[in-house]
Amino acid sequence: MKVMILAGGYGTRLSEETDMYPKPMLEIGGKPILWHIMKIYSKYGYNEFIILLGYKGYMIKEYFANYFLHQSDVTIDLVNNKIETHNTNSEPWKVTLLDTGQETMTGGRILKAKKIIGTKPFMLTYGDGVSDINITKLVKFHKSHGKIATVTSIKPEGRFGTIASDNSGEITSFHEKPIGNRNWINAGFFVLNPEIFEYLRHGENTIFEREPIERLVEDKQLYSYQHSGFWKCMDTLRDKNNLNKMWNESNAPWKTWE
Repeated sequence: MKVMILAGGYGTRLSEETDMYPKPMLEIGGKPILWHIMKIYSKYGYNEFIILLGYKGYMIKEYFANYFLHQSDVTIDLVNNKIETHNTNSEPWKVTLLDTGQETMTGGRILKAKKIIGTKPFMLTYGDGVSDINITKLVKFHKSHGKIATVTSIKPEGRFGTIASDNSGEITSFHEKPIGNRNWINAGFFVLNPEIFEYLRHGENTIFEREPIERLVEDKQLYSYQHSGFWKCMDTLRDKNNLNKMWNESNAPWKTWE
């Protein structure tokens, strides 16, 4: 199952940092948050990624183009223009870097990966959130209800889209970013069947979290996987500092890999 990661937004709440770098490249413990997200999936055996690029996407391309070199000791023969690598410590990842347009909305970005996904289910998440979620249990839950979409939900601080569901997990309402409540919210970590592309009918202007999600709810095709563990989004500079503090103090709950 392929993993799609939305990595094209402007990250305006972090403009102090994102004027220079795309948000998914902002670092926790010396590694981009994008790397941390990929390590979460890789721990459960999911190593094929589609990164949906937009704002400053070339920086993400350059990071992965040079990843093998940066993770190895090297001998560089300048006379013969040869590079010999030693003690490589790379990842077992296959990464597709897909330019989806600087102004394209989330649903439009997903739609542009349709040919790469093909006819099989896939996973989707945002390029700014980390969690100690058990991906194996998430996928098992998705397969158990047989519907088109599963979204992971958590109870947080109160800045994100809220989700209501019945006891089986079927979503009964979805409201993007209401203010001042403690309801379950959209934490990303979706599992989606390929029928999801039929809901992205407005092309580049489609905001995945609006009409497509609302229609899935109306069609009783969206279920919630309720995660009671750790989840944190790097939405502000304070969030970034807190995540780095956790990492530096060896108290990073999302680091479930060895």
